[in-house]
Amino acid sequence: MSLAATTTRRILVLHGFTQNATIFSNRLGALRKQAKDVEMVFLDAPIILDHADIPGDFYAIGGPPRSEDDPATIARAWWRWNPDVLKAIGLEDTLAYLRERLRVDRFDGVMGFSQGAGLAALLSALLERPEVYPPFLVDGKPPHPPFKFCIAVSGFKLLDPLAHEVFGSGYSTPTLHIIGKTDVIVTEERAKTLMDISFNKRVEEHEGGHFVPSKSNWRAFVAEYLRSGPNADIPSPSAIKAAGGDSVPSSALPSGRATPVVPAAVNQVQKIANSGSNTISDSKDSKLVASL
Repeated sequence: MSLAATTTRRILVLHGFTQNATIFSNRLGALRKQAKDVEMVFLDAPIILDHADIPGDFYAIGGPPRSEDDPATIARAWWRWNPDVLKAIGLEDTLAYLRERLRVDRFDGVMGFSQGAGLAALLSALLERPEVYPPFLVDGKPPHPPFKFCIAVSGFKLLDPLAHEVFGSGYSTPTLHIIGKTDVIVTEERAKTLMDISFNKRVEEHEGGHFVPSKSNWRAFVAEYLRSGPNADIPSPSAIKAAGGDSVPSSALPSGRATPVVPAAVNQVQKIANSGSNTISDSKDSKLVASL
């Protein structure tokens, strides 16, 4: 029986680096309309970023605009990356924050983009084996049952000692991995670090870059996955021609700005990304790849 055959599905949604719940919800507006029968719960990451946390080139390659005067545009993150010690600063606080939300609420699945996708996979693994991180337990018990599925868009494996312990040799939650063919931030090689430890996976590739694909075929595919779950026979979106042609309208990029990419910024990020997903330099630019 599909997930859709029972009650309304509730999905926990985790935004990307420098985004927040409002920004990500707005950028998934077309998907939310396509999946009106699914409740998508967007959370704000607990860490508020300042200017020093965000590489200048990030805004040239698709980071959201921000204003310190408008809470709806405050740049947030689930962790800050420290390349000197290969540690995600603030990850423990984020897990405590999520533990409290999961303790009082219930979700069928989790969906994340970029940094949020890495966290979605980590959270899925942690709910499978919560005993590996005792602070996540509530009175000795897990705060929430394992998720029925995970959707990781431009996801990657977090290179943090705690994440390494949580993932172990891998995790079993059914996971839909969506990667961008021209993504210069989370390249296929980097995305593979997460896919390789995902024991129950489905991988779909779109023709674009670092964003959640928004063409009609992709919206229909993701919406059906959200309502029906991983066991449903859902055709690959790449096999279905999108209405209105193959181009992605600049106004419809749901997870990145429509601003054209600056070539110099792309070249720099591509150079960093191609240096290897397990090797992070201590340059400020490396935070762009390591944090997202």
